[in-house]
Amino acid sequence: MATSNGSSTGTKITALVVDDDRVINAIHCKLLNKLGIENHVAANGKEAVDLHCSGKKFDLILMDRDMPIMNGIEATRELRAMGVRSIIVGVSTRSIKQEIQEFMDSGLDDYQEKPLTSSKVISILHKINFVD
Repeated sequence: MATSNGSSTGTKITALVVDDDRVINAIHCKLLNKLGIENHVAANGKEAVDLHCSGKKFDLILMDRDMPIMNGIEATRELRAMGVRSIIVGVSTRSIKQEIQEFMDSGLDDYQEKPLTSSKVISILHKINFVD
């Protein structure tokens, strides 16, 4: 089981999957579940911001770039402005360097192309020291 900050206390990692695509949400949630990561879903950036405003906290946020209502760039900026210190990983189909850089500059900790795979999620967890 993946534990928060590599601790052996068994504290479960919590993740928020922010994406307007139900299929991608299902894929990403299934991957996280297989790795023992408790997860929640938000259909757009505003829902992600609202969850944090209501007091919810997550260790990891998987943020889509292109969504209705509030996109991933706006949501990431807003979350960072609110002081959210979660690890935020941009997840998108975008492959143009300038678009990826714009997303990274909004406050991301990492970027991965969709769809995520088990190896990509494990790589993210290693980068952020959630697993040994």
